[in-house]
Amino acid sequence: MKLFGTDGVRGKAGEFLDAITVLKLAKAAGIYFKKNSTTKKILVGKDTRRSGYMIENALVSGLTAIGYDVIQIGPMPTPAVAYLTESMRCDAGIMISASHNPFEDNGIKFFDNHGNKLSTDAEAEIERIYSDNELRRDSQVTGKEIGSAKRIDDVIGRYIVSIKSSFPNDLTLQGLRIVLDCANGAAYKVAPTILEELGAEVITLHNKPNGYNINDNCGATHPNNIGKIVQEYRADIGLALDGDADRLVVVDENGDVVDGDKLIGALCKHLANENLLKGNGCVATVMSNKGLEDYLADCGITLYRSNVGDKYVLELMKEKGINFGGEQSGHIIFADAAKTGDGLASALQVLALIIKSGKKASQILNPFDLYPQILHNMNVSEKKPLEQIDGLEELLIAIRKKGIRDLIRYSGTENKIRLLLEGKDQKEVSKSMDELISFFKKAL
Repeated sequence: MKLFGTDGVRGKAGEFLDAITVLKLAKAAGIYFKKNSTTKKILVGKDTRRSGYMIENALVSGLTAIGYDVIQIGPMPTPAVAYLTESMRCDAGIMISASHNPFEDNGIKFFDNHGNKLSTDAEAEIERIYSDNELRRDSQVTGKEIGSAKRIDDVIGRYIVSIKSSFPNDLTLQGLRIVLDCANGAAYKVAPTILEELGAEVITLHNKPNGYNINDNCGATHPNNIGKIVQEYRADIGLALDGDADRLVVVDENGDVVDGDKLIGALCKHLANENLLKGNGCVATVMSNKGLEDYLADCGITLYRSNVGDKYVLELMKEKGINFGGEQSGHIIFADAAKTGDGLASALQVLALIIKSGKKASQILNPFDLYPQILHNMNVSEKKPLEQIDGLEELLIAIRKKGIRDLIRYSGTENKIRLLLEGKDQKEVSKSMDELISFFKKAL
């Protein structure tokens, strides 16, 4: 059974993710982590979905059955679980969340003892154990070896101190008016606390979760909503988090949403100016606009591209010795401050950039123009491997000579091929897309 996707295990709660599946997955994960156990402790956090209760209890049952002691910390951001796993010297950390998905969905993300997301190989091993009924049965413990569980409610302070320490000591948020959208999610307590303690005037929205309203017409997936509030209150900036607060979308003082690639470009240049950028490079995904790549090149900074998913961004950052990267969707990773994408750590860096520049958000967070981009989806009768399609490579070489970037891939769930082209010249991009569509109509 295929469990893991691009960001842990995710699906509709009560169907794909039912109590029995979670129990078996917890046992499998416990067996995997136990191989290199040092403390026999696993940390479990969650967002604000109602189904979190069901999944949390099933996880605790499975882990204690294997012999693990479980520390439950309640609703906390995903990056907080990553940080606290290492800080509290646990063998592993588990976050129950489906991120920006609606409340009906839920998910499970695993972190190793250093707070890093698991590798693809580690996930495959857990899936293998999950499918081995005999191994799971034989690994259950009895008597005094059965694990315990306890809930700790005061760890929020550790995370607050950690995030605040990433903000420059010589700066303050006093005088800034910030509209903050917590998405009725995991950061509904910690996010306004951090900003207020640093001196900001905070207008907080959607910080009253009820189990069903997470991401509901709010947060990072609906940033236009807070744009109106930013204008109404004449705020300096708007910050929108998603359900587990690992994603940030910024709205400028005019109420306009800041493009994710422009945000990455502005932050990367800021780090370089402060001599804080390691490896003289930045990692983004294959989805990032070529305008970002060319802007960074003009700044003497190399852009490396990974597969989609902040896990893959972080893997490439480590490989290249780089401390900054992100996705245009809002997952931004400051490796010196957080183990994974952290919406609050990113927000503080954005605010530090604005304060130091002395400019408005609309000015400093708009460092370059995006290149025209065309995305086209085509139905296909078969998903023939791209490298086996005669004439495709020659056509792409001709397109690339025009300075146009291409991304061609099959849908993972439908019989479709997705075509993306972008470049400086809109007419050339459109002409090349017509050629590509015509080619694939004949080839597939």
